[in-house]
Amino acid sequence: MVRTYLLLAWTWLRASAQYPVSLAMMVLGSFAVNALDVAAIWIIFQHTGSLGGFGLAEVMFLYGTADMSFALADTLFGNVDRLSHHIRSGSFDTMLIRPASAFVQMATDRFSVHRFGRLAQSAVVLGIALPRLGLPWERTWMVPLMIACGVVIFAAIFTLGGALQFLLTDAPEVANAFTYGGSALTQYPLSVYGEQLVRGVTFVVPLAFVNWQPALYVLDRPDPLGLPYWLRFAAPLAALLLALAAALAWRAGIRRYRSTGS
Repeated sequence: MVRTYLLLAWTWLRASAQYPVSLAMMVLGSFAVNALDVAAIWIIFQHTGSLGGFGLAEVMFLYGTADMSFALADTLFGNVDRLSHHIRSGSFDTMLIRPASAFVQMATDRFSVHRFGRLAQSAVVLGIALPRLGLPWERTWMVPLMIACGVVIFAAIFTLGGALQFLLTDAPEVANAFTYGGSALTQYPLSVYGEQLVRGVTFVVPLAFVNWQPALYVLDRPDPLGLPYWLRFAAPLAALLLALAAALAWRAGIRRYRSTGS
């Protein structure tokens, strides 16, 4: 499956590389647009010394880890949320009869490097924030783990949103509330939100494990809601459970799919 993914992605990359100027402009445009989020955070800190009890470097760390996780998931699997388009046009039927996973074909559909602009921007932010935090080396092992778990969580949400489109062709807007909306939510300390919302994204839709709970361990900060300490290490479990739920939902959607008809 990995080999098939790489071959299909490479095919689309070669196609998009036929227009290098357009491709470069899209990458730079993506970088610039997402840099506006960083500018907004910088403007906020021109008027306050902390946000939800966290300083500028700490908020940039939260932003960088959340945005990097989302950018990787969006680049690798974000196209799955376009499933309804293929269902309406009938092109999804073609994917089902090909000797390759329909999920892999959906994930690599029109694969392009223009999303790498967001990934590069988040890497720059994280590269600036980490040295300013002065983290002890014994806590830095959590950083790559939290990013990896964040990728799995966002990829699972993309997949769940795609599976929902087997039933509701207008489901992309619903899914976007949890994918793009979840990315925006996790860019800031969850302490700025209400308690009920924080509990919801901890125990219902586990967006808190994208970066918030692991970051509390990395930054050695107490949980503002007083949630159990072990939750800071539960990101792999949350990612695994959500990924299993997404896989089951996708398989159920495939089994229920009955084509578009004539």
